[in-house]
Amino acid sequence: MRWNELSEENCSFTRTLSVVGDRWTLLILRDCFLGVRRFEDFQQRLGIARGILTDRLRKLTDDFILTKMAYQQGPQRFEYRLTPKGLDLHPVVMSMVHWGNTHMAPKKGRAVLHIHKVCGHEFDPVICCSECGEPISARDVRVVAGPAADNPRHLPLSTGEPAKPKVVMKRRLQS
Repeated sequence: MRWNELSEENCSFTRTLSVVGDRWTLLILRDCFLGVRRFEDFQQRLGIARGILTDRLRKLTDDFILTKMAYQQGPQRFEYRLTPKGLDLHPVVMSMVHWGNTHMAPKKGRAVLHIHKVCGHEFDPVICCSECGEPISARDVRVVAGPAADNPRHLPLSTGEPAKPKVVMKRRLQS
């Protein structure tokens, strides 16, 4: 499979990779979530060549991850803001940060802490089931073919039977 053909694959992961799958794009997205918006700031923080930065920002705007907004006239200058589609990448970025904090942080600790504005606590991202609210790990997930499945390369080695919902009883708190 060629890199420029990823967006044509019938696999959500592969199509996502076609948009955000290179290191510069991921670093640009990280900086967007850190409040960086202007070309010069991206370039200075990342040490990225102007041409590469221009290309990645253009791709992110073409894919509606970022929107380009003028902040100055004469000469006209733009800043880049996350769209709702771009904001939906926050869990992806946070998962990568969490993995890095867990497996790659220096001995003295994390370089950046994430504080939940609502409760004021430092936190680690947790993936939960949208139906029952329970935390999910890789061992808690079974993958089966969906309605658009048409290529066995994108399916588990054994697809098994269609997914059946499992009834989970939540514990009630004692009053």
